[in-house]
Amino acid sequence: MKCHETLLLERITIIPGLMGGKPTIRGNRFTVIDIIELLSSGMTNDEILEEHPILESEDITAALLFSAKTIGD
Repeated sequence: MKCHETLLLERITIIPGLMGGKPTIRGNRFTVIDIIELLSSGMTNDEILEEHPILESEDITAALLFSAKTIGD
C-alpha cells in the first residue's frame, strides 16, 4: 500500500460502541457510509464539505478508498 493511502486510511476509525462499531471518520459520529450515501445522492465534495464543516476533503477521499478496499477484499 502506498504511503499516501496509509495516511488516508488512518482517518477511518472503528471504535466499539461508537455508531454501532461502524467505520467512522476520525472518531467522530460521521460514518463512511454517510459519505458514500451523500455522494450517491448527487452531492459534490464541495457541497458535502459546506454542509458538514466537521469533514475535510481528505475524509471524503478516505471514505472512498476504504470502501473500495473493503469491497475489493
